Amino acid sequence: MSAPHLPKVAGINPPAPAPPHTSAPAGPAAPAPPDPPEPSPAPPAPNAVVQDRLAGWISDLTTLQELIERLLRTATLDAALHELLRAGALLLGAGRGLVTLQPPAGTGRSVTVGLGLGRADLGHIETIPHDGGYVRLLDDLPAAGNRSGTAHPDIAGEDGLDPRHREVAARLGYAASYAVPLEPTVPGRAPGPRLGAAVWLYDEPAEPSERRRHLAGLYCGCAAEHLARLVELTHAREAVATLHEELLPSRLPRVPGIRLAVRHRTGPGGGGDWYDALPLPEGALGIAVGGISGSGPGAVAAMGRLRASLRAYAVMEGEDPVAVLSDLELLLRLTEPSWAATALFAYCEPAARKVVVAGAGHCSPLIIGDGRAEYVETSLSAPLGMLACWEAPSVEIEPAPGETLLFYSDGLLHRTGDAMDRAFTRLQRAAASVPRAARHDPEAIADHVLRAVLPEGGTAGTGERDPEHAEDIVLLVAHFE
Repeated sequence: MSAPHLPKVAGINPPAPAPPHTSAPAGPAAPAPPDPPEPSPAPPAPNAVVQDRLAGWISDLTTLQELIERLLRTATLDAALHELLRAGALLLGAGRGLVTLQPPAGTGRSVTVGLGLGRADLGHIETIPHDGGYVRLLDDLPAAGNRSGTAHPDIAGEDGLDPRHREVAARLGYAASYAVPLEPTVPGRAPGPRLGAAVWLYDEPAEPSERRRHLAGLYCGCAAEHLARLVELTHAREAVATLHEELLPSRLPRVPGIRLAVRHRTGPGGGGDWYDALPLPEGALGIAVGGISGSGPGAVAAMGRLRASLRAYAVMEGEDPVAVLSDLELLLRLTEPSWAATALFAYCEPAARKVVVAGAGHCSPLIIGDGRAEYVETSLSAPLGMLACWEAPSVEIEPAPGETLLFYSDGLLHRTGDAMDRAFTRLQRAAASVPRAARHDPEAIADHVLRAVLPEGGTAGTGERDPEHAEDIVLLVAHFE
């Protein structure tokens, strides 16, 4: 019977077992063999070093990809700049920073945004002497085409810095900085013109490692491409918004017995909502609110044509709002067949305290006064351009002295982020909650309603689920004395 073989462990052959059924040799016991020396630690295998490096690269690329994806989800320039600063602070291990954009002339305006820095802090930084277009921290960046950053690892002990630089650094409590230029980079193409630069600040003397610098450079190159597109988009939107404002009344008319106030905000895409107020013969006043479907320059241009046409019809037959909207419907159907529009026209006689209103697919006005805040019951009608022939009866209102009519666009309701029935209720409650002391001031009424209706106190007006496509806001207040 053969002896069993013990298994191998870690590639080492085990010692052969003693033969069975044998006795120990006679004589004194043999001395025990000395303990083997402790083996020295084996050097790491080459494969382990490679695997560690690969794991580090994969981790860095994963982090970089996540940060870039977060940046690309930003839809506005301000949001993108703040995301750039947060991501750069994470990659470089910094706590604060600022970014300055200076697009080429004619393509946008200069923008400076800070992370962990207030307006006063940015103002202090801008007092540092400089020769170029950027604040002093960014003056010593390399020439265009070189995306390497510039470090000041110890501002207090660094030679050659302007004394004002050290003074500002001491005042704001930062001891080191690292700046990176923002140049759009597309694979296979030469770097685009320098868009600006970003700088991150450290509370203690420090300098980012080569690995951190490399990641920050890659990130800023991709970020600059996204920022360049947003700069162009922002410039185009500002041009459309300016055109929109120029097509609307430059000032509201003054008619005895009635005071007006208006609030208008253009959506990011440049919508077609509009308003008008024009004096008519015999001390009357015409008030109009409407909107063109769609957005962009085409909608703004169509809005301008529609408003100009309504003004002409209002002067000719403003005492009959139904006739005004019927003429507008015919014109729109013949000359603008690709557009649909809503409109509301009110013929006001302040001396007689009489208002005649007709609407085409537009929201009913809201009347507020002592003890009431209610919608005016107008006839249900289709928007202009939706039917072969439009006509709906008008409604006559007799506001009492001290009462106010609110005319508004549906964009005000949409920007609440609520369903339409809840948005109407929200607007009614906002109108009812106007303080008694403010009910004779149309400007105060307009501000109170916006603060109460819109999210964030009416400052942003982006309560819609898709802020990128937020609609225009029009709120026109007519107070009868």
